[in-house]
Amino acid sequence: MNAHILGDTGVLTARSLRHILRSPDTIITTAVTPIALMLLFVYVFGGAINTGSDQSYVNYMLPGILLITIASGIAYTAYRLFLDLQGGIFERFQSMPIARSSVLWAHVLTSLAANLVSVAIVIGVALIMGFRTGASLIAWLAVAGILVLFTLALTWIAVIAGLSAKTVDGASAFSYPLIFLPFISSAFAPTDSMPGLVAWFAENQPVTSIVNTVRALFAQEPVGNGIWVALAWLVGLLAIGYALASVIYRRKIT
Repeated sequence: MNAHILGDTGVLTARSLRHILRSPDTIITTAVTPIALMLLFVYVFGGAINTGSDQSYVNYMLPGILLITIASGIAYTAYRLFLDLQGGIFERFQSMPIARSSVLWAHVLTSLAANLVSVAIVIGVALIMGFRTGASLIAWLAVAGILVLFTLALTWIAVIAGLSAKTVDGASAFSYPLIFLPFISSAFAPTDSMPGLVAWFAENQPVTSIVNTVRALFAQEPVGNGIWVALAWLVGLLAIGYALASVIYRRKIT
């Protein structure tokens, strides 16, 4: 981004953030579902699930809950983008001397900020529930980097949905499969406890490698090759999402 794009993106991001600050229930709603799932799994199902690990169940499941938090939050990006598109704000921006890409980047950066706040709230509740980690500052930074990449990748997919949807409900409905995906992974139970085809899918889908990497970082365990698999998935999804969103956006505004 050059200085012109950065300046325009900053102004439009501030506009989007003001909308969220005027309606903080967006962040609260995003955090409620993951917190409810944590309470349910830790205090109802946790004692019945054998993770094959010595760590507490809240420690085991938190990485998956963080991904669900982000998957829930990005639905609002698609929703806000759809409303802007239908409200004619895009046409208004085109008549102004601003960088066209700054409109999308503003929504993406707003999503990143809002989701990081939701993630912080969920981690705070997890600490109250007994989550503990001796992870170093470098490990925490690595976790933060992975979550940022995950948020950016899903947000660009949300941009595609927001630009392509025909209805408000359709703009956010795409997130439901993403929220469900961690349930068929190693987020809540080891994949080797699952039946054949389910275990194969769970072991080879992106959420499992991401969850295992974050879990190992929190537990101060070797991450092995899993971190490279996770990064490959994240960078690949981010690149594809960004490219498709850019193509669809150019078609919408021409």
